[in-house]
Amino acid sequence: MSIGLVLSGGGARGAAHIGVIKALEEQGIFPTHIAGTSSGAIVGALYAAGVPWSEILTFFKTIPLFHTKRFARKKPGFLNSENFYDDLKSYLPQDRFEDLKKPLFIPAANIVDGTSKMFSKGQLIKPIIASASFPGVFTPTEINGKFYVDGGTLNNFPVEPLIPKCDKIVGVYVNPLKKVTMKDLKHSYSVVERSYKIMVAAESMSKFSNCDMVISPQELVNYTTFGMSHVDAIFNLGYTTTKNALERDASIFN
Repeated sequence: MSIGLVLSGGGARGAAHIGVIKALEEQGIFPTHIAGTSSGAIVGALYAAGVPWSEILTFFKTIPLFHTKRFARKKPGFLNSENFYDDLKSYLPQDRFEDLKKPLFIPAANIVDGTSKMFSKGQLIKPIIASASFPGVFTPTEINGKFYVDGGTLNNFPVEPLIPKCDKIVGVYVNPLKKVTMKDLKHSYSVVERSYKIMVAAESMSKFSNCDMVISPQELVNYTTFGMSHVDAIFNLGYTTTKNALERDASIFN
């Protein structure tokens, strides 16, 4: 049976993806095809390369995202995306999609012409970095003369390439929409931010019906995109939510 795994973007909340993988494997469920955006692209690529979930968790906990050596100089962003290349290269020495152990699909957004591109062959690390380059924080990544940013800008739940290839699909969405009241929307910028989050969530949730199981821990609303100090708690949320879901619906994979 071919099993697809879709991993959404979500910054630090992407650590929940690792917990999901642990819970799936404990039940003898090993995804054969992976698609991931942003932090989901990082987890997905490492998993597709055969890196154990425990080492992926260590990667998340030890990579210094906001070290001063990573600050951009005269570029459109606070952090230079290129400085993350060596971190990934140590785990992905071949730097090619074709050398992965599982097929992988990674979307990134072309910041110039506004289109989304799905990467699945050729050089690997730059598409990962591009897909994880949160706009305004990380500099755009150049690939073959074109510039890309966060895949979640246009496709935060990239289930599309898995639909024709997989018998079953597990979706993991780590950007649950926080409940608010009008009292929380006192300023114009808060209304704009809320509108953007609604738009991204709606685009993603409209694709949940393509999955046989969707894991989306609501408690993740308590963690921020860049809250890297809570990786263990986020990982555990992904693990326990998946474990509970499998106990309820284990027959899906029979």
